Amino acid sequence: MSITSSRPDAGFAYSRQYFENLVDSALAHAKRLGATDAGAEASEGCGLSVSVRKGELENVERNRDKSLGVTVYVGARRGNASTSDFSEAAVAQTVQAAFDIARFTAEDPVSGLPDEADIAVEQPDLDLFHPWDITSEQAAKVALECEAAALSTDRRITNSEGAGVSAQQSHFFSSHTRGFRGGYASSRHSISVAPIAGTGDGMQRDAWYSSMRSADELASPVAVGRYAAERALSRLKSRKIKTVECPVLFESPLAAGLLGSLVQATSGGALYRKSTFLLDSLGKQVLPSHVDVDEDPYVPRGKGSSPFDDEGVITRKRKVVAGGRLEGYFLSTYSARKLGMKTTGNAGGSHNLTLSSRQTAASDDLDAMLAKLGTGLFVIELMGQGVNYVTGDYSRGASGFWVQNGKIAFPVEEITIAGNLKNMLMGIDAIGADVYNYGAKATGSVLVNRMKVAGS
Repeated sequence: MSITSSRPDAGFAYSRQYFENLVDSALAHAKRLGATDAGAEASEGCGLSVSVRKGELENVERNRDKSLGVTVYVGARRGNASTSDFSEAAVAQTVQAAFDIARFTAEDPVSGLPDEADIAVEQPDLDLFHPWDITSEQAAKVALECEAAALSTDRRITNSEGAGVSAQQSHFFSSHTRGFRGGYASSRHSISVAPIAGTGDGMQRDAWYSSMRSADELASPVAVGRYAAERALSRLKSRKIKTVECPVLFESPLAAGLLGSLVQATSGGALYRKSTFLLDSLGKQVLPSHVDVDEDPYVPRGKGSSPFDDEGVITRKRKVVAGGRLEGYFLSTYSARKLGMKTTGNAGGSHNLTLSSRQTAASDDLDAMLAKLGTGLFVIELMGQGVNYVTGDYSRGASGFWVQNGKIAFPVEEITIAGNLKNMLMGIDAIGADVYNYGAKATGSVLVNRMKVAGS
């Protein structure tokens, strides 16, 4: 087994060619051992994270990690092993370990690599790699500027949990014996801050951040700082409210969580285990008729963009929900076979989802959505993990604002919102034009017609 090294690229310690040689040698060794099929992936990530607090540098952290993962199939048996040691001896030992695990694992008739017909052959460049050439000193300066902007917004901003700057990049190469070969480099950079307003028992905290593939597209540190400060200030003099049933407006970053709940409930693992409140929902109404969900893996610089999924299966632009009807699940090769279906190219998750309403007008900004809410709760923070995906029961701590006649009346805290996800999704009355891209999910604020709000 011989692995040829070559020149590193773009700040990486290993080149694409080195990874190709490494993966090929691992697969060749698996075949020599008697593997029916095998797959391997080599990856490397590196980056810089800097944090400051109250005008002082707190932490400077540089990270660099690498991994080789090997999956071996012996008939219907599967074994997996990984290593961070790229030496020939370590690679051989890792392949042997995966092979030994496979030999002694119970047979699973649906396990195995994807069918050749599903493999991604065309692999367009989606412009995902934009390394940020920033020093720790420069990153600290950006973070300090962001925090200073927050602290200087208003004298009632009295403290800070700190500000941070992160610049991360990674690349990988993957191949398996069903004919797939592919990989790419990507980057993700961010600026964040968490200011505190008020004093004593009346203190309120909030935070904001900007995250992009390219540093050129990040919001300015001053804008991030001031907006975070304004959010913290808006929560001063929060109060409790009495228990009530009312409409609830989810701020757009939180609304992305509702979309995430839909993905979780219609993912292969939950479906074949029958642990979802949306079992057998394909072709059925899961959202109101004015609501669509679209998936597009090919958005340039998109946070969820990829020409193939984690198994090398081709990804496709598709309508997941059309007019409220569920048109497709989120399936890997394994979960698709368990369900007697075909993979949807979602091994590893969804790709750039957008939740939208056919009734949304360009003028439906946050003020317009508050007017649609009328009298009810506008939620800007959720706490806890009180979601049962088997039953759909939903109960989470929350804070936000009480809205009266379409106008914010006062901030509220120490409340719980509760309902059932099935009813909540079907109860979406409106989606705003105030679209925010949270990770790989984009949506405006979402108005749910009725939930229970438990207060004092």
